[in-house]
Amino acid sequence: MSTITIAWIILPFFLGFIIYLVPKIDRYLALSVAIVSAGYALQLFAERSPLTLQLLNSFGVTLFADRLSAYFILTNALVTMAVFLYSWNLGKTAFFYTQATILHGSINAVFICADFISLYVALEVIGIAAFLLVTYPRTDRSIWVGLRYLFISNTAMLFYLIGAVLVYKSNHSFAFTGLPGAPTEALALIFLGLLTKGGVFISGLWLPLTHSESETQVSAMLSGIAIKAGVFPLVRCALMFDQVSPIVRIFGVGAALLGVIYAALEKDTKRILASSTISQVGWILSAPEVSGFYALAHGLVKSTCFLIAGNLPSRNIQELQRQQINTGLWIALVMASLSISGFPLFVGFGAKMLTLENVMPWQTYALNIGAVGTAIVYAKFIFLSPGGQENVRPGLWLPISLLIGGLIATSALHLEVYTIANITKTLIIIGIGWLAHLLIFRRSLFTLPRGLEKFENLIGVMSLMLSLLFWIVVLKLGWLEEVRSGLL
Repeated sequence: MSTITIAWIILPFFLGFIIYLVPKIDRYLALSVAIVSAGYALQLFAERSPLTLQLLNSFGVTLFADRLSAYFILTNALVTMAVFLYSWNLGKTAFFYTQATILHGSINAVFICADFISLYVALEVIGIAAFLLVTYPRTDRSIWVGLRYLFISNTAMLFYLIGAVLVYKSNHSFAFTGLPGAPTEALALIFLGLLTKGGVFISGLWLPLTHSESETQVSAMLSGIAIKAGVFPLVRCALMFDQVSPIVRIFGVGAALLGVIYAALEKDTKRILASSTISQVGWILSAPEVSGFYALAHGLVKSTCFLIAGNLPSRNIQELQRQQINTGLWIALVMASLSISGFPLFVGFGAKMLTLENVMPWQTYALNIGAVGTAIVYAKFIFLSPGGQENVRPGLWLPISLLIGGLIATSALHLEVYTIANITKTLIIIGIGWLAHLLIFRRSLFTLPRGLEKFENLIGVMSLMLSLLFWIVVLKLGWLEEVRSGLL
């Protein structure tokens, strides 16, 4: 398994450059990489114990793959397959497939990193590949959005790198295990970088513009899986250290509420989906124990929604409410929207109920409000009218079928949550959300100001987040030490 893991990590980068040499088979090479990743993820699910590989013992460079990694890798594989199938007949160049393949491989690397320096390298490669995909159309708008993303990403990773160096200075190792012994500043700096990279809470306000202004398939890949590269290390650290878990959960709840507020008041379909991504990564962080399953559910839904949104006759939700859309698109959009709202028979139901069963008592009320908010957001799509006669590109249906099939098939992974109480609860939550949409939000003209999203304000937001993180870490770690002292 160790040899297979090394070969699997290298494969996307090797084939990504081979694509340039044989561009006539670029699509086939790219798709094969995603298929191999799906097979590797299934192999990880079958393994009884985690895989650990020590690469550089003196620096603590380690690879670690377990069931949590498997969920995220499988999500990456399915989303990437759908993106390649969607792009199959769009005339994309070898450059596009190379960058998407490298992005896929670097995201996979994040999911098995167990040290801060390897993670830094993988996250930087993700930033560069994502930038090149965002700017692929070479329009003035896409280049500006890409440069904005690259500047924010690099600034965040500079904070992160300083924190990683402080961890090494304290432990003579970059391993995650050295985090508790590092200074408070190290934890704050590392978390600031990861929260920004993962689009969490106000650190993620760069996300709506970047994801909504990218090409359809790039939006699907960024929101479906790339954003989780910043979330995964936070989850891993929360599972490893009791001191970190409360901090991660706090920001998870904050993101779940902030993102859903923005999404509920948005009128642009792609911005609705992008703002909702902030909320959904908050759900992933709110219950680290079951985050892998929720990440899979979200990745399948969000990539489906973005691929469909790119084929709707308008991006303005109010215009869409006044016309009919293609019936096939509407059915697929409704199925995805029902899943993320937590409707039974889809994977979103199991993910939402499992998350609510694994949160702390103080999180329960906030996340139930967030669940109602999610139902409000996706009611915007569910209550559109089918029957439109517009033509839909035939190449859309294969990737959509793959993703919708995944939504249904993976719903069987946690059948234990299908209780009368859980089904009743989720139907009440969805019902309240739909009523709120029909009575209030459907006709609402109010929108939130976008001042914090402006380029000149995003770095200031990072500074505020760093101060907030520092004091949260100080207070939380101080409180935990007092508890331990009292117990002793």
